[in-house]
Parts: sequence; C-alpha cells; structure tokens
Amino acid sequence: MSPPQPYLQIRGIRKNFGAFTALSNIDLTINKGEFVCFLGPSGCGKTTLLRIIAGLEVPTSGSIEQNGADITRRPPAERDYGIVFQSYALFPNLTIADNVAYGLTNRKTPRADANARVRELVKLVGLPGSESKYPGQLSGGQQQRIALARALATSPGLLLLDEPLSALDALERVRLRGEIRALQQTLGVTTIMVTHDQEEALSLADRIVVMNHGVIEQVGTAMEIYREPASPFVADFVGKVNVLPGTVDGRVLHVGSFALPLDSLADEPPQRKDVKVYLRPEDVLARATGGGAPSFDVNDPHVFEAQIEKIEFLGSFCHVHVSAPAFAPHRLTVYLSLNFLTEQSLTERSNLRLKLLPERLRLF
Repeated sequence: MSPPQPYLQIRGIRKNFGAFTALSNIDLTINKGEFVCFLGPSGCGKTTLLRIIAGLEVPTSGSIEQNGADITRRPPAERDYGIVFQSYALFPNLTIADNVAYGLTNRKTPRADANARVRELVKLVGLPGSESKYPGQLSGGQQQRIALARALATSPGLLLLDEPLSALDALERVRLRGEIRALQQTLGVTTIMVTHDQEEALSLADRIVVMNHGVIEQVGTAMEIYREPASPFVADFVGKVNVLPGTVDGRVLHVGSFALPLDSLADEPPQRKDVKVYLRPEDVLARATGGGAPSFDVNDPHVFEAQIEKIEFLGSFCHVHVSAPAFAPHRLTVYLSLNFLTEQSLTERSNLRLKLLPERLRLF
C-alpha cells in the first residue's frame, strides 16, 4: 500500500485581529483524498483557519502549500477549491441549473459541457429533474445538496465545508452527513469540514483536528480522539466523561476507596501526586444485585456497589446517574441499555453492582 500523499501543508499559521490572537502557530498536514474535520467550540479558531485556507482571510504569519504550490497570498479566485457555507448561499433568482453551473459559466465552459455536468451533479446529489426549479422551491436539505453540487461543479482538488449541516433539522442532518461522506469517498476529493458537533466529526472524518483557543489540542482518528484524548479539554469536549479526583502513591492509584495498581492502567502514571481521573460512562459495566441475576465478584477490586439516582431516557439506551459510597461525594454517569433496565426491573433507588474497566481510565 502506497504511503499517503500530502496535499495541503499548513506551517506556522498565526492570525491576529488587533491584540487578539485567533490562531497561534498552526502546523498541519492533510493528505490527498482525506476527510478532515476541524472540531471545537465557538471561538476556537476553526472557521478562521478554514477562511485562511480559502483565501478569505490573510494570515499574520506562516504559509500554506496546496499540491506543492505556495498559495499563502493567492486570492480566492486563483485557488483550487469549492466551498459550501452553512447558509447555502444560493442565488434565489437563478434556477438550480444556473446555480450549479455558476462556476462553469465564469470559466467560460461550453454550454453543452456545462449542461451535461449540471445533470450529472444534480443526479449525484439525489435531485434529478430539479434543474428548472428555484432555490425557494426546495427544502433546506435539498438546497444544501445543490450548494454541494455547485461546489463540486469545477472538479476542485479541495472541498471546504463550513458547518454545512447546522441549519438543518436533526433527521435531515444525519441523512445528509451520510450522503456527504459517501459522495466524498466516491469522488476521492480532499475535504475539510468545520463543525462544533462532535457526533458529526466522529462519524464523518478520517482524522479530527480538535481546536481550542486558537491552538490544536490533538489530531487523530475518531477512535484515537475518543479513546486516547491527549488533554483534559479533549477528554471533556469529545463525548461524555466522568471526572474524579485521584492520588498516585507509588505504583497505586487511589480513587475514592479504590486502590488500583498502575500496571492495570493504559496510561503512564503522571509525576504529580494529585490527578484527575477521566472515565467514560460506557467503561463502567453493570449488573443487578437481586433476583438471582448473574453478578460481579464482590472481591474483585474493580467492583463497587451503587444506587440509581436518576434515569435519563434516550431511546435504546439511558444515561443513568448513580451514587456509590466508594466515590462519595462524587456521582457517576453510566450508560445502560433500555433492555437491561427493563429486564432487571431497575428504577430510581434500585441497587446495582458496577465494575470499572481500569485499562480505560485516563489520568491527567
């Protein structure tokens, strides 16, 4: 298998707005054909970085190379990309065909070729026969499909997506993100998507760039970001997590009344005595304590007793908030399937026996 080919190389990008530093020394390489998500909270710098790649903002310092060419100071019209905005940005007075063909018309593509390309793309995004309609006659999801077709019309080497799904309802968002991923894989176009929605990033991206306060906190696959967060911010921002105080004493981690050998942990122990322990809700296993149901061995050092305080119903699974003497006064959230809760007749105030998975703990 041939090694990935770098397509976009971002080196030392910095962006100041007066005294405010929006981006600080950003270094990033994106490979050809890769789908990368810039993920982070509002104000973290992800959209500013996308706009610099697009030439809509000029960096204070640093450089960007696309396919081996320095594009740092090139105007947007001289860069090889298509872009889709959150607001669709379709021309309301133009038909769907004319919207999709806009870039081709500007490039003076022969009309017959442009019409053939429009038909191809409109079919590709699942809206064949809509060429004569106007944007106002389409739903939000359909308009975003047309915006995507327009961005792809000139066969760009790079596709930029600026929170393209955030204006859509939940079902349409899930449907369209699957279609975007399938389309990207079919075309093999290098794609960068800005989002603040962690679920979108986890489900779409080959790699995720987690940003905070103008810096990159971590770059990795969805599994790496979720299972092996590089910082407390990443652990807390991506997914749900329990945060517990702990202390390291020699080769033993103390969390509440637990004494866990550090050899059973995935992390190297921090040098500091006081630590924060991060534990995902799904990394706590549950068994009911009554009714003859199979249970955990009470002599297992990773097992503890708990009581359900609150159940948040989320469909096929639930967020279950529990109190446990072993962790008092801190509470834990665990994920339990609806089937397990109903089969065991578990309700608020029911008792549980829980087992944490020590190899899943992260220490900071």
